[in-house]
Amino acid sequence: MNLKESLTLEFKRELTDAIKREIIAFANTQGGELYIGVDDDGTIIGLDNADKVLESVSSMLHDGIQPDILVHTFLEIIELEDKEVVKISIARGARRPYHLKAKGMKPSGVFIRYGTSVTNASEENIRQMIIESDGINYETMRSIQQELTFTEAGAVFNEQNIKFGPEQMRTLGLITDDGYYTNLGLLFSDQCEHTIKCARYLGNDKLEFQDRKEFAGSILAQVEAAYEYLSLNNAKHAYFEGLKRIETESYPSYALREALINAVTHRDYSFSGSILIHLFQDRLELVSVGGLVKGLTLEDIELGISQSRNPKLANVLYRLKWIESYGTGLQRMKESYRGSAIQPFWTVGPNAFVVILPKNNLSTPTEDNKILSDWLTQNKEFASKDLENYLNKSKGTVRKIIMELLQSGQIIRIGRGPKTRYKVI
Repeated sequence: MNLKESLTLEFKRELTDAIKREIIAFANTQGGELYIGVDDDGTIIGLDNADKVLESVSSMLHDGIQPDILVHTFLEIIELEDKEVVKISIARGARRPYHLKAKGMKPSGVFIRYGTSVTNASEENIRQMIIESDGINYETMRSIQQELTFTEAGAVFNEQNIKFGPEQMRTLGLITDDGYYTNLGLLFSDQCEHTIKCARYLGNDKLEFQDRKEFAGSILAQVEAAYEYLSLNNAKHAYFEGLKRIETESYPSYALREALINAVTHRDYSFSGSILIHLFQDRLELVSVGGLVKGLTLEDIELGISQSRNPKLANVLYRLKWIESYGTGLQRMKESYRGSAIQPFWTVGPNAFVVILPKNNLSTPTEDNKILSDWLTQNKEFASKDLENYLNKSKGTVRKIIMELLQSGQIIRIGRGPKTRYKVI
């Protein structure tokens, strides 16, 4: 019998642990046949105890390879030149990538066939195999990273008195039926690869930073940390109209919360970019990666038509009561600005959705405002130092006053840097 190794044919003189690598490679590539008891050059060596080898191979496949590869293999003892050898037939697997159980679904544990050789698969090879096996739905695809923990998410569920064990995680879609963490599981894990980035600016452009923050970890922990940061930078003001106490905020808390949770719920996680939050002196911009879901228009979602890009993620947030109802987010943001002269709005790009929340003017009619108004009437153009000297207030206080005047449209900025002046309009 003339035998020669090829892309789909491999020989092994005896049983070794390397057999697992060969079988994995066949299952991940085009399938093939492996003979134990045949030398590399095709010489039939035979096995002294073929039955024991056959039993050992079966155990190796069951205990050392994931997902279950036995359904794609056929083991038998055959005779070649009056000698017993073990023949293993491997079909191309339906749950690729197959991998060493001890190594996980990483390049060190995943192998492919390249000519007559076996080589480690790259991360891109692994990602492509997952797509071919699981489809392109991000949430339900198996995560390449399988060493996940859920300390932060577990704490959030515990606060709501909601169970969050393996059974619940499987029901929610964080774990597959055969025990793999999905990409949805990755989002809720402490190892989540996506982040939320916040930046605060001195003016109404991106020329000067005040501070920057980046929030990582479980998507739930990110939302809580980002909302706390926004709340700390959301100025509040209270005054009395007669006996009634009136409280106002720079940004309605509901609008902040809704914009943030909407961005997390509906972003496209197949992109690696972060959710971006820009805090300017006159507005807040929240940029979510991914445009509208295919088939929807901006007019549709403003009317309350909802089709979530990530329905399983939305379902989890709904169970946590972070989402009150579907399809009402933008309408509720507008409602939270009721009575305000300014309104939130949004813009859509091919791969981005931007929510703009204007900043409310918190000033109330006071004697100080009247004094300032009288001074502006007499000084149609001025520098910040002029206002500092007149009001006898600190540079920081005057800068805030100027920003409020700019926001309300009472003045405009002329020039940049040390020569900056302001003109009353």
